[in-house]
Amino acid sequence: MPTAPIPEKTFSHFPHDADLGVRGTGPTRAAAFEQIAQALADAIAEPGTVTPRIAVPIQCDAPDDRILLVDWLNALIFAMATEGLLFSRFEVALTNHHLRATAWGEPVDPARHTPSLEPKGATFAALHVGQQPDGAWVAQCVVDV
Repeated sequence: MPTAPIPEKTFSHFPHDADLGVRGTGPTRAAAFEQIAQALADAIAEPGTVTPRIAVPIQCDAPDDRILLVDWLNALIFAMATEGLLFSRFEVALTNHHLRATAWGEPVDPARHTPSLEPKGATFAALHVGQQPDGAWVAQCVVDV
């Protein structure tokens, strides 16, 4: 089981019609990608109820940061749907437009988890990846639920 400290919460949700807006911020592009994944995870299951017991490696390549972000979130959604998992911790490494990541979580346990929504896929709506004037990175998009 990983022993690294859980990073400070630097993610948020924003309203978007019947869908879910997710946003992550961090000092690096990779940190923003980690935080947007955390925003998605926390919207699905009550924070703190998902134990990071199983490590799932994920890799994505894309022509730019925006498509890479959508691919990253969709890879997480695919892993949750096909493996019956919930995630609670993420580590992302980015080299240009190649993402190598690990998502930690566990199988859905109906006795402890009550998923509040089922994400269908990350979309290009409100899609943004960029560095702010203060140096912080922001990654955001809308997820179809």
